[in-house]
Amino acid sequence: MKRWPPFNRTLTAFGLVLSVTQLGVVGAKAQTPAEESEIVESEITLDEVIILSADEQLKQAPGVSLITAEDIERRPATNDLSDIIRRQPGVNLTGNSASGVRGNNRQIDIRGMGPENTLILIDGKPVLSRNSVRYGRSGERDTRGDTNWVPPEAVERIEVLRGPAAARYGSGASGGVVNIITKRPETLSTTVSTYVNIPQHSDEGKTVRLNVFSGGPLGQHGAFRIYGNYNRTGADDPDINADAALVSTDVPAGREGVENRDVRGVFTWYANDENEFDFEAAYSRQGNIYTGDRQLAGVSDLLQQLAGEGAETNTLYRTTLSTTHRGTYGWGTTNSYVQWENTRNYRFLEGTAGASEGRITDSAEKGVITLQNWTAKSEANIPVTMMFDQNVTLGAEFRGEKLDDPISILQAGVPGLGTPADPADRETEASSELYALYVEDNIYVTDKLILTPGIRGDYHSEFGANASPSLNASYDLTDEISLKAGIARAFKTPNLYQLNENYLYYTMGNGCPAGFGLGSLGGGCYVLGNPDLDPEISVNKEIGIAYTNDGGWAAGLTYFHNDYKDRITTGINQVALVAAATGTARVFRWENTPEAVVSGLEGNLLVPILDTLNWRTNGTYMIESEDKQTGQPLSLVPEYTINTALEWQATDRLEFVLSAAHYGKTEAPTLNVVTGNAQANTDSLDPYTIVNIGVDFEAHENLRLGAGVTNIFDERLFRQGSGTSAGAATFNEPGRAFYLRASATF
Repeated sequence: MKRWPPFNRTLTAFGLVLSVTQLGVVGAKAQTPAEESEIVESEITLDEVIILSADEQLKQAPGVSLITAEDIERRPATNDLSDIIRRQPGVNLTGNSASGVRGNNRQIDIRGMGPENTLILIDGKPVLSRNSVRYGRSGERDTRGDTNWVPPEAVERIEVLRGPAAARYGSGASGGVVNIITKRPETLSTTVSTYVNIPQHSDEGKTVRLNVFSGGPLGQHGAFRIYGNYNRTGADDPDINADAALVSTDVPAGREGVENRDVRGVFTWYANDENEFDFEAAYSRQGNIYTGDRQLAGVSDLLQQLAGEGAETNTLYRTTLSTTHRGTYGWGTTNSYVQWENTRNYRFLEGTAGASEGRITDSAEKGVITLQNWTAKSEANIPVTMMFDQNVTLGAEFRGEKLDDPISILQAGVPGLGTPADPADRETEASSELYALYVEDNIYVTDKLILTPGIRGDYHSEFGANASPSLNASYDLTDEISLKAGIARAFKTPNLYQLNENYLYYTMGNGCPAGFGLGSLGGGCYVLGNPDLDPEISVNKEIGIAYTNDGGWAAGLTYFHNDYKDRITTGINQVALVAAATGTARVFRWENTPEAVVSGLEGNLLVPILDTLNWRTNGTYMIESEDKQTGQPLSLVPEYTINTALEWQATDRLEFVLSAAHYGKTEAPTLNVVTGNAQANTDSLDPYTIVNIGVDFEAHENLRLGAGVTNIFDERLFRQGSGTSAGAATFNEPGRAFYLRASATF
């Protein structure tokens, strides 16, 4: 195993970043609204050569979308920003694995690569709180993901980057990146917003949200912004899926509710014309409202009691502190940040073996898992004139992750496993560190051809070095038609559960990989963490064509193809046999599997029907999403997705939006993702369509109102089973609901 020399790596990395930042040499380009070009997918024309940074140029690649604050006002999120992000090309909501386990915990999945390969950022800084939740044997986590830490009303815009354009962000961005950028008021103001969503069906939870956002300049040398938010979405009724359940004694849980409390403050100091600093602190609390969900099939009196009470069975507390520096100098621009992120995950104790894995077993007290992340990133953008006009980007990044989990290691073992049999003798902490340097160059070869080569080098404290080269190109065929292409080698580090030898999973027999002729020898099967894992690698390729004209028309089509190698799964290769109380037990580890592939098409179309009426459409078609070893899908996503909307600006103050989302057929796995056994239920999910209508009204320059109906035709979906027994019907789609929204600015 490759290791760094024995010195204090964390303090050294922070010291280097801070020291260089003070000299104004490095920084991460996190643009303010004034600095950032308003980029809408495939709607860019360059009338003159403007020297952009590599980051800005990549945001004009085919796989890039922008969601503005106005978009959010027209079609507000019910609770989570994922409601909005899912409308972009290449994006779906899925569970954390293709198994269907925890199916209602749906998160952002970009280009079918799974939620774990989508990197979430807030103002350019990573959000990694979901890593504080135990990683299950089939790749699931009992988590809602990391898109619900910012209220929709505080968002300035959301950038969604897919494919090669996202690879520059390092580990976890193989599918793409979602960058949630918060508002920076230019004048002193306070906005109070409220949102209410009331379902037609009483067995679905309603939403109430209230937040206050205040900000603006403080004299000539400072500015501030602060918000407080309360957001509560009720849970579905525990019996909502009773009529759809394939087994009447095992009713699958509906959607959990969630209660958010958030506060965040940022003070900006304009030190001089060249340097400015942000000092930020944020605190959030997310508590669930339980409906009876569990990892596998089977219920208990305790689960039914907790679901009936709507108990808060797990609570996440997230705290961040960060400092950011932005510099503008004669030779270029810089931006640097250092962030500390602390997540405390309180939850009732769960089973760790066999059929009881992931099922609450004790409601007397909650255990706590603590995750601490330190991140630092610095980037400099330097215009250069040498043969061609260029903009060189130099960057450095550090990520440190430390997990203290005394809960997930409680499974007892037996002698000879390679980890202490008694959980009390195991180390509860696991950690890793990642260091990176990267360089990109935006080269204007001609006034029509732009090349952006780049390379990123990472060094991980566990597996060693990794190189991520990339090349993106843009060529203007005409003033209206452009070709864009890219290729990049992206990667994802093994998570701390997969690496940790003290994290032990045990199946009593039925979870052994019988489909590979291994089966149980009477003592069940153990799965151990593996510190010798390699990173997951994805070679992402795309090519697209875009059309825009002065009349407002825009269209684009992009083909993408990802070759996915060394994907990490629970192993099927036996590493040992040990004596157990009931017989001989087989021992496996997490391991890298050979190859998978994802490919598809993304398209977008904007038609200005009238001066006041626009028709926007985007679509995604998945050509292939398959693990080459097993032939199984990587995640449960529809074969195709179409999002379309008619936007009518009836008056200067009144706008109507009629929108629809159509989801194609979703195929179910035919094999169990862990054992390789044939699935009992391989039923696919039929296509369905959700239609919505909304109205946005500016009653006064300081008062904005909105109302609408979601799922007008009441197209409801119900989950058919728990664990892996539901086929592709693994989630609930809520029925018709009515919403009201109001915001007042003072």
